[in-house]
Amino acid sequence: MSLFNVYPLFPIEIVKGEGSYVFDNKGNKYLDLYGGHAVISIGHSHPHYVKRITDQVQKLGFYSNSIQNPLQEQLAEKVGELSGRPDWNLFLCNSGAEANENALKLASFHTGKKKIISFTKGFHGRTSLAVAVTDNKNIVAPVNETENSLILPFNDLGALENAFAENEIAAVIIEGIQGIGGINIPDQEFIAKIRTFCDQHGAVYIADAIQCGYGRSGQFFSHDYYNIEADLYTMAKGMGNGFPIGGVLISPKFEAKFGLLGTTFGGNHLASSAALAVAEVIQNENLMHNSMVVGDYLIDELRSMESVQEVRGRGMMIGIDMPYEVAELRKRLLFDHQIFTGSASSKNTIRLLPALNLSKSQADHFLEEFAKAIK
Repeated sequence: MSLFNVYPLFPIEIVKGEGSYVFDNKGNKYLDLYGGHAVISIGHSHPHYVKRITDQVQKLGFYSNSIQNPLQEQLAEKVGELSGRPDWNLFLCNSGAEANENALKLASFHTGKKKIISFTKGFHGRTSLAVAVTDNKNIVAPVNETENSLILPFNDLGALENAFAENEIAAVIIEGIQGIGGINIPDQEFIAKIRTFCDQHGAVYIADAIQCGYGRSGQFFSHDYYNIEADLYTMAKGMGNGFPIGGVLISPKFEAKFGLLGTTFGGNHLASSAALAVAEVIQNENLMHNSMVVGDYLIDELRSMESVQEVRGRGMMIGIDMPYEVAELRKRLLFDHQIFTGSASSKNTIRLLPALNLSKSQADHFLEEFAKAIK
């Protein structure tokens, strides 16, 4: 039997990770500025993370959500503390797609409506409704197509107003910073209008924080920069630092009842331990502040480079636009300079999604090598 061939693979086998570095099976060391799609938030093999998981698996790896799991309660308390939303509720699942799927379902239950607004260049996952509201026809199977999905132009106030005027809207879902779309940041006025229209029409505002949340932007949620509250926040990726876990942070306005949402593996003992370790490290090592400081430094330095066309981002979520397609540049960075970077839907954009504890010296190393690579 062979693997189902759906991933284009670099000919590199990573066997070890330490902090912001990974090592292949030939002993080569790479600076990891991609973190496997923004997943590595506290660095590879952080000692506290390793200990938390090791201690837990020696006691109990899994039991279902039919019994009490104090680790889930501890995690909810910690997320409430870090996010500044202690009175909210947390539903745990396994991935970002599941988090968005459950948020969209919860919004529809709450409003009794069907239609969902999302935006061009947005990405929300690969499960049925999540993929239907994602702006990528190549990953939407015929069975996923639905008239309930309205994908509007990003940052277009007129299109947003018309959609609300012409439809019964259940929810609006938007990334606080678009990830695969190319690190695109919504306008302040656009975010404010989404909130206003949701309030006026009884719709639910869903902030997709799968990639741009959990401290990556320098705030816990990138939506926090707008001083506007969503109704639901979805989380995953950096939440578990590589262990599969996702969650929906739920406003007190939503009423829970048995059977409304459910999951077999979500929030299991190992997953909750991993997420607790991440949250504890983010808090104890002040990583949101580090993300903001080192990220701002990277952005400023990149903007000063003559060959760079545009730089967008906040914290450890940075998009670099070049005046040409960047596939070969990314290969040079990887094979000649031993630096992992990410791609985007725009062929001219490089994404940087390093761990939140990336140091200034590591940032300087990247800047030096990047300057050599673009000459």
